Amino acid sequence: MITAINSENDYKAALHQIEELIDLNVRVGTPEGDRLNILTLLVQDYEQKRVESQTPDPIEALRFRMEQMGLTARDLVPLIGSRSKVSEVLSRKRPLTLSMVRALHKGLGIPAKSLLREQSLFESDEADIQWDRFPLREMIRRGWLKSRASDLSHNARELMMQFLAPLGQEWAPTVLYKHGRYVRSARQMDPYALAAWNARVCIRSLESPPRAEFDRAVLTLSFMHELAHLSTLSDGPRQACEYLGNVGISVIVEPHLPETFLDGAALLVDETRPAIGLTIRHDRLDNFWFVLMHELIHVARHLSADWVGFYDDLDIDDTSNPQEREADNLAGEALIPENEWRNSPARNLRTSDAVEHLARRLRIHPAIVAGKIRHHYKSYRVLNRLVGQGEVRRLFPDFGDADR
Repeated sequence: MITAINSENDYKAALHQIEELIDLNVRVGTPEGDRLNILTLLVQDYEQKRVESQTPDPIEALRFRMEQMGLTARDLVPLIGSRSKVSEVLSRKRPLTLSMVRALHKGLGIPAKSLLREQSLFESDEADIQWDRFPLREMIRRGWLKSRASDLSHNARELMMQFLAPLGQEWAPTVLYKHGRYVRSARQMDPYALAAWNARVCIRSLESPPRAEFDRAVLTLSFMHELAHLSTLSDGPRQACEYLGNVGISVIVEPHLPETFLDGAALLVDETRPAIGLTIRHDRLDNFWFVLMHELIHVARHLSADWVGFYDDLDIDDTSNPQEREADNLAGEALIPENEWRNSPARNLRTSDAVEHLARRLRIHPAIVAGKIRHHYKSYRVLNRLVGQGEVRRLFPDFGDADR
């Protein structure tokens, strides 16, 4: 069984398995080849995190130099731009941009490696953004952008500014900054594609706001149990999305862009308005209901001024992040309470009768129980006919645009 790499022992064991698979000359497309690919991605992700954890914290480096030189926050204004920006940087509410890094390095002599972490779109000022790296052709194909220009690179900024206009002048913090966001994935996501998808979800949420103000207290496990009862309906997924609008949560179904590997996301469109984005990357009922509950847990417990977005590739087990662990556990509890699972024949019998028995008892779709069994046993070839394959996308017309 392949799990996340959380320690040096896990890391060494994964490297040993990779060496063994390489020695076997495994072929692409075989189970062994897939295992080698996944292990390699997990090792790369762990190595990246380990390097980042060893990199000096930029704000700590800045504060240390200020103490050495007897500087106050006011002394940083010529280098950072304004007293409000200085305050936000020192309180970690605003990330250091490349222009700030250059000014601090030149003005205070702080080593660049102490100020620089991996720079990406999400940490950039507008001047640093490479506009032509957005997936413009795919966005045009989906109807997000309107353009007949053959050379998109020269019109990229203008096109994107038109696209982002509904978000107002403060679009950059809402869409682009990495600060306060968590991305769950063992694969490197394209930051420009992720930012474009994030913006699209925000824009659609603003265009079709929920019918009520959001009240976090509503999102109890009991509420989620009741929501799961809608799964028994033929159009349950669509009805669940519409119903959440009644409690102030926009649920936007928006297919993922290439190189994003997303199943779903929970994010704040503004300080008081949460939204859930669903990609239906896997067109199965069991997957839809788990992803929806997972993102609801993020909305209920994790979104805040400090954490404004969670972006999830749920093909990957993530035991390293406590918020992701909690979202996984409580999403499962919301669908199938542990005490019910423990006492059900479905826990030990991988049969359709056991699936139907527990589904009737809990008043949920059998696909949810079948998905639970498959995940519990890590056996994804059983109960294929019961997981609701091909039963979700047809309920949402947006997939017609994405698949054109």
